[in-house]
Parts: sequence; structure tokens; C-alpha cells
Amino acid sequence: MNPVYKKILVLIHEGKPICESLIIIQYIDEFWKHKAPLFPSDPCERAHARFCADYVDKHLLWARKGERQAAKKSLVESFRALEGELGDKPYFGGESFGLIDIALIPFFSFFYAFETLGRFSMEEECPEIMWHGLRDAQKGKLFQSHVLDGEEVQQGKEGRLRWLRELMGGDEKKWGNNDGSGLAVCGGVVA
Repeated sequence: MNPVYKKILVLIHEGKPICESLIIIQYIDEFWKHKAPLFPSDPCERAHARFCADYVDKHLLWARKGERQAAKKSLVESFRALEGELGDKPYFGGESFGLIDIALIPFFSFFYAFETLGRFSMEEECPEIMWHGLRDAQKGKLFQSHVLDGEEVQQGKEGRLRWLRELMGGDEKKWGNNDGSGLAVCGGVVA
């Protein structure tokens, strides 16, 4: 467990913890660079890849109750900006899979949840991002294809509610209504 933020994602390598997703990816690239580089070799392209990965990390955010339309708009705008970055390339890094593709992996499995909770079609709003994720999922290149169904989304919401209750010491007045329905479910789309 990450000792600072108390999050789970930590890479233990040679007995030493490496924390935070994007930092772990950078570490992997630096340590195993000779195997399959994840960052471009050009310093300017590498900086741009870091910028885009940071954009994914900061702009595909959670929202709160009452913000459904604003959250949906923000999510779609963020995906469209990334579509512009992808262009006609097979991967964000051109011909090779890299940092930005990795940063987007968690969001690909949420497409169904985005559509269901946000009441919109990913195919209509952001077709290039959708097909980028699904194409590679079907090829098995990015991750095991797994789409979250309604029950899994609800289980995730209940898990976050338990975590928030523990974090807030059970004082739900600090974060919204008593049933927790004001809490976000997934990237930019609320329940």
C-alpha cells in the first residue's frame, strides 16, 4: 500500500516500493528500457507523452450529484482532445504502444458505465477513442477485455461509500446526503 496516499497501487521491485501509476510506468520504462520502451526516445516527444498522460490523469475526473451534464460534457471534451492527439495513428506514440495508451487502459473498461450512467453513446461522441480501446482489447494487446456491468458499477459505488465512511469517520454530513447518492461512480459520470 502507498504509505502517503493509502492507495493500493504500488510496484515492489527488488524489495523497494514504487508508488503511483504514472511514476510506476516511468520506472518500468527506465529500468527495462532495452526490452520494450514505453516512452519516445526524442526528449520533446517524451515530454509531450508525459503531458498527455498527465492530462488523462487529471481530466477524466469524478463528479458529484447534480453535475451530470457538466461531467458528461467535460468527459466527452477530454476524450475528443485525446482523439485529436491520436489522429490516424495506431497508437498515441505512432507505431508503438506507449505511455498514453497505458494511461487510458483503466477508462476503456468503463465505456459501458460511461454510456449507461451518462446517458450517451461513446461510439457517437468519441468513436476514435472507443475503437482504439476496443480494437486493442479484442487483440489482447492492452488488457483482458472486461466491460463493467450495472452490478459491478453498483458494487464499486458501495465500496467507495464504505471507504468514504471510514475516511470521514462516518460523518456523512461532510460529503452529502445520507444515502451517499451524491457520490461519483466513475470518470466524469455520476449515478
